[in-house]
Amino acid sequence: MSAVPLEQVPPEARTVSTRTLVGFLAMVFGMFMAILDIQIVASSLTQIQAGVAASADEIVWVQTSYLIAEVVMIPLSGFLSRLLSTRILFTLSALGFTAMSFLCAQSNSIEELVVWRTLQGFVGGAMIPTVFATTFLTFPPSARAPVTVMIGLVATLGPTIGPTLGGYLTEQLSWHWLFLINLVPGLLVAGTVWSLIDIDRPNLGLLKGIDLIGMGLMGAFLGSLEYVIEEGARNQWFEDEDIVHFTIVAAVSGLLFLWRVLSYRQPIVDLRSLRNFNFAMGCIYGFIIGIGLYGSVYVLPLYLGQIRGLNAQQIGETMFVTGICQFLSSPIAGVLSSKIDVRKVLAIGFGLLATSFLITAPITADWDFDQWMLPQMIRGAGLMFCIIPITTLALGTLNQDQVKNASGLFNLMRNLGGAFGLAGINTVITNRSALHGQRLSEWADPTRPEVARWLEQVSARLSASLPGDSELGAIRMLVRTVSRQATVMTFADVFLLMGVVFVLALATLPFVRRPVLQGAGTDSGAH
Repeated sequence: MSAVPLEQVPPEARTVSTRTLVGFLAMVFGMFMAILDIQIVASSLTQIQAGVAASADEIVWVQTSYLIAEVVMIPLSGFLSRLLSTRILFTLSALGFTAMSFLCAQSNSIEELVVWRTLQGFVGGAMIPTVFATTFLTFPPSARAPVTVMIGLVATLGPTIGPTLGGYLTEQLSWHWLFLINLVPGLLVAGTVWSLIDIDRPNLGLLKGIDLIGMGLMGAFLGSLEYVIEEGARNQWFEDEDIVHFTIVAAVSGLLFLWRVLSYRQPIVDLRSLRNFNFAMGCIYGFIIGIGLYGSVYVLPLYLGQIRGLNAQQIGETMFVTGICQFLSSPIAGVLSSKIDVRKVLAIGFGLLATSFLITAPITADWDFDQWMLPQMIRGAGLMFCIIPITTLALGTLNQDQVKNASGLFNLMRNLGGAFGLAGINTVITNRSALHGQRLSEWADPTRPEVARWLEQVSARLSASLPGDSELGAIRMLVRTVSRQATVMTFADVFLLMGVVFVLALATLPFVRRPVLQGAGTDSGAH
């Protein structure tokens, strides 16, 4: 153990030993596991549903429970890191995540699986913001660029390859391996971090006056909010009594939580970091990136499955282009972020993401791998040109004693952005598919001469294989064609809307101040 914790050394004077570097890499891998597990079940819910005898309404909780619990833990991690130290918190988080993964794999009912998934998300959620905070507490400003590249790549690559890996494991082995795959790496991560990380000390004095009321209000607020966001579109929003009740709980507990953290002498979450304009803008941009990151990972598999009829493994192979381009573009984004104003790098990222969505808007039912390649390549690069400068913009300008708490808020905003984005996308899909279906059905009226001629031609082609049922077969084909085209038009609306979101984000950049990094010298600050 070092005599003086790294967090007490001035940033510009820090030197990172090989021991600490190896421990930090283990932390990054642990964060990757936690982020990966958000989406790893996405392409395998049907198989899990059969395995635990769950209904269609129940199986969605395998994903929702994890997200709700993780969202509650992320802002709490700043306090726990100060209380226990980075080393102890991360080790406990990794061990708990591994144990819950094992129990998830042993589940025989949906009730068991949801309980273990909830605990898995809660204990694992501490790993994500702790890694972001450790970057700015451990490394000198001159060395942060490549480190930020690495954690940015992990933060965006995890959701991208989650469905790919999950589909492969389920198809080749079984759904149990979605969780069993965590066991050995989880134990290695916990052991490595416990042995090698020593950057701060526990502060058990924080237990005196701990804000248990604020903690309870925060849990009620974030848990209820996440439930409303996740389930709202599926249950027709306020037409559902549970959505109404949880909305009231979220609103009341949210207001009380805000009052508590602003008035209590030792709040469970310190919101004063939001006074830093660049940190506040970084949180907003993190929210927007969550929309693009989780939205694209959600919508593209829907199109490939519903329109193109691909299985989980084929969908993963198609989407892997985004991950490759993220990997290849991350060094370029990192170098640019260290050499020029990060606002310019962020402008490139927002521009690329806007372009990737807008050129996807003319989508048709015939788009295959070749048509999807360019949008995915641009999107992969755009994500890296966003997440790296946003992280620097948000956390690099804060005082050292603010970083742990602020990292939780920053990561919370990205997850909430993803949740709000998915809720918005599902609402758009529900409303626009109904609208397009209605309009196309009016157009496809069999009494119209053009439609009647089409039905006659199809019926004639089907008469050889379906004698006596050819007319009915033609009508069924017309209904399927109308439904399919309405779905395609709906996906086009979603991609167009997501493109507009990033165009608007790009338009706000002139209002962001040029960041001066904490601990950086004059030259570094200028960059």
